Amino acid sequence: MGAVKTKRMPRAVREQQMLDAAVRTFGQRGYMAASMDEIAELAGVSKPLVYLYLNSKEDLFTACIRREAKALTEAVRAGARPGLPADRQLWSGLTAFFTHTARHPDGWAVLHLQARTHGEVFAAEVAAMRAEIVAFVTQLILTAAREAHRDPDLPEREVSGLAEALVGAAESLADWANATPGVTARQAAATLMNFAWAGLGDLMAGRHWSPPDDGDGGDDGDGGEGDRDGGDASEDATGGTGAPAAHAGRTSPVR
Repeated sequence: MGAVKTKRMPRAVREQQMLDAAVRTFGQRGYMAASMDEIAELAGVSKPLVYLYLNSKEDLFTACIRREAKALTEAVRAGARPGLPADRQLWSGLTAFFTHTARHPDGWAVLHLQARTHGEVFAAEVAAMRAEIVAFVTQLILTAAREAHRDPDLPEREVSGLAEALVGAAESLADWANATPGVTARQAAATLMNFAWAGLGDLMAGRHWSPPDDGDGGDDGDGGEGDRDGGDASEDATGGTGAPAAHAGRTSPVR
């Protein structure tokens, strides 16, 4: 029998076919264990054709990272619909993020696990994607904070750490959701909203948690004055009803 002839198709289509096979292989087997032979076979092409199109295993992996990073950032931006209140924008953006990572678990594994652990060049590609998402989330939170505080000049540094923390939590939660059967994108997004937005909502209202002045949670170190204030603080913490305090420490303006 003669060799099976590959069907002619446009180069761009063939290249995407190769990238699909590469993302699946890299995501499931890891960068080091993946072979060009395996990728070529999965794509239904010859190994020389893979090299002709994408030069090397390193270049192929870089192309996979860039494609998956672009798709993820576009999904998040499209999901966070402008014009909605800040919490609704965050909710829709997070839902889009978890929906995308659930639908493309191999692509997420390439971005969040493989690329970060196999060299500075690959890690830098992912860092650029992450920086774009963090900047997007920062602006979303900053806009809401400026509106809440009626301060158009509220510095970006006031919320940049919150954006970093939120993106980091979303990344870890995506790993958990993909590894836990039955967890939907909406459930993952709701988990993070319930964890994060209560705190963010307080910040939008000008309140934040602050630790006690001393390390053991005792009085403020001002002697009798602290004792006299203690009764009022206790009543404020429970709202006069004996209910658990909303904050473990004290509340004060965000600025």
